Amino acid sequence: MSMIAAFYGGKSILITGATGFLGKVLMEKLFRTSPDLKVIYILVRPKAGQTLQQRVFQILNSKLFEKVKEVCPNVHEKIRAIYADLSQNDFAISKEDMQELLSCTNIIFHCAATVRFDDTLRHAVQLNVTATRQLLLMASQMPKLEAFIHISTAYSNCNLKHIDEVIYPCPVEPKKIIDSLEWLDDAIIEEIAPKLIRDWPNIYTYTKALGEMVVQQESRNLNIAIIRPSIVGATWQEPFPGWVDNINGPNGLIIAAGKGFLRALKATPKAVADLIPVDTVVNLMLAVGWYTAVHRPKSMLVYHCTSGNLNPCNWHKMGVQVLATFEKIPLERAFRRPYANFTSNNFTSQYWNAVSHRAPAIIYDCYLRLTGRKPRMTKVMNQILRTASMLEYFINRSWEWSTYNTEMLMSELSPEDQRVSIAPT
Repeated sequence: MSMIAAFYGGKSILITGATGFLGKVLMEKLFRTSPDLKVIYILVRPKAGQTLQQRVFQILNSKLFEKVKEVCPNVHEKIRAIYADLSQNDFAISKEDMQELLSCTNIIFHCAATVRFDDTLRHAVQLNVTATRQLLLMASQMPKLEAFIHISTAYSNCNLKHIDEVIYPCPVEPKKIIDSLEWLDDAIIEEIAPKLIRDWPNIYTYTKALGEMVVQQESRNLNIAIIRPSIVGATWQEPFPGWVDNINGPNGLIIAAGKGFLRALKATPKAVADLIPVDTVVNLMLAVGWYTAVHRPKSMLVYHCTSGNLNPCNWHKMGVQVLATFEKIPLERAFRRPYANFTSNNFTSQYWNAVSHRAPAIIYDCYLRLTGRKPRMTKVMNQILRTASMLEYFINRSWEWSTYNTEMLMSELSPEDQRVSIAPT
């Protein structure tokens, strides 16, 4: 067994955001490589028509967890789902559940966040900033806590060209923003939002930067680390290649291209497409958790989890690779044959949107109406183009992330742990 896998044996681990993409892969890896862990606590809010247990059952019965059931047959008994709402005070956790969390938790992985680029400032601050502060307050009351790992994003400081593994201050203190949102109405908040975020491209990246400041300010005597992954994509190796369960961000655009919906994109062809496999992110998370708990660094460390410095791939090259894959393995019921054209020119981009996207969608909807069916293609195309528009900032720029802390950590790992923790090259 690897040094890291052995460390998590017997541990009680709290994961926020466990029902999300990253959280699921983290749980799978923990159960598969450290089946002797004690328990994983997950904070869950029931969905309409589903109990907490049903949501857990649904997760564990997905293809992602097939290998886990072989090495950890009692996996159902090792997940403790706790009702929680991160938008409420104390997360609306019951007194009994809170007492159990405070007295038993050894490791915290804080993955929960709103990742919507167009979210309201109030909601984004509540989940990405206030909830982080509340979780840190809980952590300060946990006598057995060994490490608190906060998952941020490599784009939290995307207003800078070169980004070091440090916390950068925001123009306005997080506490002032949190306090202001308690008495300002929604209309005023949305009016002042653009002035607050300044040169950040959206609410998401801005509130993640605020969240990092909160972690730094509220860390007290906790062993804390921050991980900043870039664009998180499908699995590279573990538990098997190509697993993804969402169409957020570039995932949705890749599928849209494979279906023939999206054929042109406003992007700088030579800009670096900094995608990182989700299993690489999870491996770094586990390594950071181990290092933070065992070595107890004197100051909080920030770790970048990016690919551009190790294996730079530009958007043009990625487009060629994606098209080649869809030629070999075409998607079912494609709208058109896949094709990809990248341009950074506004006029050319508008031309392609009109000729290759909107016009075919309108024509196809006319056909659906004539055949007595409900038109839908224009709505689908508008959603795709809206997603592409929100990503324009990121696919037309390149960044330089320093990785000295991540490289230091890799040098501390055993050969076996290095083999599974290093990103694809």
